[in-house]
Amino acid sequence: MNFIRYAALALYSIVGLAAAAQNNIAEEVAWVVGDQPIWKSEIEEQYNNMQYEKVSLNGDPYCLIPEQMAIEKLYLHQADIDTVTVPDASVMAEVDARLNFYITQLGSREKMEQYFRKSMPEMREQMVDMVRNSYRVRSVQQSLTKDIKATPSEVRRYYDSLSQDSIPFVPLQVEVQILTLNPVIPRQEIEDVKARLRDFSDRVTKGESEFSTLAILYSEDKESGMRGGEIGFLGRAQLDPEYAAVAFNLNDPKKVSKIVESQYGYHIIQLIEKRGDRINTRHILLRPKVSDKDLTDAVNRLDSVRSDIVDSNKFTFEQAVAYLSQDKDTHNNRGIMVNQQNGTPRFEMADLPQEVAKMVNGLEVGEISKPFVMIDPKLNREVVAMVKLSNRIDGHKANMAEDYQKIKDMFEEKQREELLKRWLENKIKDTYVRIEEGWRNCDFTHNGWIKDSSKK
Repeated sequence: MNFIRYAALALYSIVGLAAAAQNNIAEEVAWVVGDQPIWKSEIEEQYNNMQYEKVSLNGDPYCLIPEQMAIEKLYLHQADIDTVTVPDASVMAEVDARLNFYITQLGSREKMEQYFRKSMPEMREQMVDMVRNSYRVRSVQQSLTKDIKATPSEVRRYYDSLSQDSIPFVPLQVEVQILTLNPVIPRQEIEDVKARLRDFSDRVTKGESEFSTLAILYSEDKESGMRGGEIGFLGRAQLDPEYAAVAFNLNDPKKVSKIVESQYGYHIIQLIEKRGDRINTRHILLRPKVSDKDLTDAVNRLDSVRSDIVDSNKFTFEQAVAYLSQDKDTHNNRGIMVNQQNGTPRFEMADLPQEVAKMVNGLEVGEISKPFVMIDPKLNREVVAMVKLSNRIDGHKANMAEDYQKIKDMFEEKQREELLKRWLENKIKDTYVRIEEGWRNCDFTHNGWIKDSSKK
C-alpha cells in the first residue's frame, strides 16, 4: 500500500455521470459512504480511463476502484473538518499538465474532445474538482503522519528484523562534483530580446493585446505560459530575488513592469493580486539564444582550466569551482551535486542529468571529465560543464553502514502505512457504509466495510 496511492487513483476519472449516460452505462448506486453515493457509472468511467492510461490494477477493478473511491470520501470528510484548502495555481498547473498529456497522446484538442465526448472547458471544470480533492487527501495524510520520525535504534531493530529476501538491492550510485560556465551572450542578442519585451509591453499598455494571450503565444516559461503566464501565489523567498524585488513593488494590475533580468532570462511582469506577504503575478520570459561560437569559446575556456588542474597542478577542482563556477546551487559547496529526491550527494545513474551521466560513466574515482555542453535542468538553457567523480558505490544489498538513510526511509514509510491503515479502519467503523448486492463479494484491502446495515 503506497502512502499516496489513494489520492493517485482518484485522478484517473475525468468524466462524470453525463458521459456515462452517453456511453449507455446503466445508472445505479454501488456504495453509500456517509451520505455520499458511489455510482456504477463513476466506477465504469474510472476503470475505462485507467485502462486508457495503462494503469495496472492488482485485483478485481470492481472491488478495488469503489473501495478507493470510498477511502477518498473518508479522507475528504476529514479535510472538511480540518478546513484544508489548496492554492488554485497548484490545481490549475496539474489540470493543464493532464490535459496537455491527453492532447499529446491523442494528437489534438479536437481528438481529445471527441474521445471523451466533452468540450475542453467541461473537462477542465471536472478535473479541477478531482485534482483539488487529490491535493486535499494528500494534505490529510501528511498531517496524520507528520510526527513519524525514526530513531537510530528503531532503524537498527527494523533492519535486523528483515529477512535476507526483504533487504533491498541498491543499484550503482555515484557522488559527483560539477563546475559550470555560462557562455558569453553577445550584447546585440540581449538587446533584441529586450526589444521584443518592450514591444509586448507597449501592446498591452495600448490595449492592443492581452498580457495573458502574449504569454501563451511567446513566453519561454512553458509551464506558466499555458496559464497565461500566471505563476500562482508565492512568497518573496520562493521567487528569484530580482523578480521578487520588482513584483512586490507593483500595485496596479493594469500596468506592466520594467524589464527584469534574473538567472532564468528576461521578464516583464503583471500583478494579479496581493495577499499579505504572498503575491500572484503573470510574466513573459524570453531567453537570449546562445550561438555555436559562444558555446565553443566556453568549452575551450574550461578545457584550459582542466589542463591547469590535471596537467599543471596549478589549482584543484574545488578551487576552480570557487573561482569560476556559475551554478548557484553548488558554487559554495565545492561543486557537490545534491540529489533532490533524497537530500544526499548520492545519485543512481538514471537520476543524473543525461549529459552528466554519460560523462560520469567513463570516469574513475577522482578523475575529471572533459568539458561538455548540457541543458541546465533548473534554468532550461545550455551551459558548459565539467564534472569530477568523487565516489562510486557499487550495487549491493542495503546495509546500515552505507545505506542508513534508505533503510530509515523504508521504516518510516512502513510506519506511515500502518498508521493510515489504523486510522482508516477506525474511520470505517464510525461511518455509515452500505454496499449494494453484487458489489460485496470482494477481498477488500481494509476491514469493516461490510456491516449489518449492508446485509439488510
